[in-house]
Amino acid sequence: MLLVAFLAAVIWGIGAAMGVPRAARVNMLGLLFVIVLALQIVLPDGHPVREATGESPALWLILGAGVVLVLIYRAILNRLRGQAAEIEATRDETQPAMPQGPFSDVELERYARHITLPDIGGAGQLALKNARVLVIGAGGLGAPALLYLAAAGVGRIGVIDGDTVALSNLQRQVIHTDARQDMPKVFSAQAAIAALNPHVDTRPYNRALTADIAEELFAEYDLILDGTDSFETRALVNRAAVAVGRPVLAGAISAWEGQITLYDPASGAPCMACVFPKAPEPGLAATCAETGVIGALPGVVGSMMALEAVKHITGAGTGLSGRMLIYDGLNAEMRSFAMKRRPDCAVCGGL
Repeated sequence: MLLVAFLAAVIWGIGAAMGVPRAARVNMLGLLFVIVLALQIVLPDGHPVREATGESPALWLILGAGVVLVLIYRAILNRLRGQAAEIEATRDETQPAMPQGPFSDVELERYARHITLPDIGGAGQLALKNARVLVIGAGGLGAPALLYLAAAGVGRIGVIDGDTVALSNLQRQVIHTDARQDMPKVFSAQAAIAALNPHVDTRPYNRALTADIAEELFAEYDLILDGTDSFETRALVNRAAVAVGRPVLAGAISAWEGQITLYDPASGAPCMACVFPKAPEPGLAATCAETGVIGALPGVVGSMMALEAVKHITGAGTGLSGRMLIYDGLNAEMRSFAMKRRPDCAVCGGL
């Protein structure tokens, strides 16, 4: 094989010195490969020429297959790069300044399964990169939602939570680790996101959500994910989101059951107050700490929230605007039902 390598180097070097185009030199190397492979197949074992050029055609077949795979990979990568560049060239100049395309080679490879998915494609992935999503709560629902939003390539992810990581959280809040006990949850989540996808801009807010900051904070994001477990906080989220015209993907879990919906009165869907105009009676809306929760349930529902967020951002499929999805983990059942806005709603009725 050393003889063949020497001949290849001579061909390449002489061609370069004579100004032969690169493509022509590659073709000459390909011709050399075909000749050597033919000699390996035609000549009998022990023939001096065959001995000098590698002794076995199997080695050359493996080498040829490897070269073909590399060329195919490069062709696919160049195609994806060109697709992303074309999308960037036609992008609306009025979009807000965010981490935008064209994608780097690393990002193209990272998001290749999205870009080749017809319902997402390069345009959808660029929409994810330019999206701003705020997740309220870095607990059971927020943990998987944050991880999958980061993995999907959402450009900016905010997370607000005033709690710290406790040992009892680790049965279900998979974004945190044992070593990060007593760390504020938002910083633990930020560390996990950075380890998963360094291309994401994570904004941690280590404090409880209050009425005096909600509207201003929500206005900085395109979509709100509510993973809280308090009716009062959910009502606060709903009022602030309606005030600034932001959609809210809301999830809730208890024991073995979860629910998800998209509240978006600005687009004709109901807000939370349309569906739940009054707080539930005491004892009818217990928290996970009171009722318990199966560990994998937040993973299922939180992942569904991330999926619906990706669909909403990219416009793929049919979302949950005006519908509520109910998941029963104990009986492995899922159902959904439609919801409508109430004209007399105290929160969104004036829209």
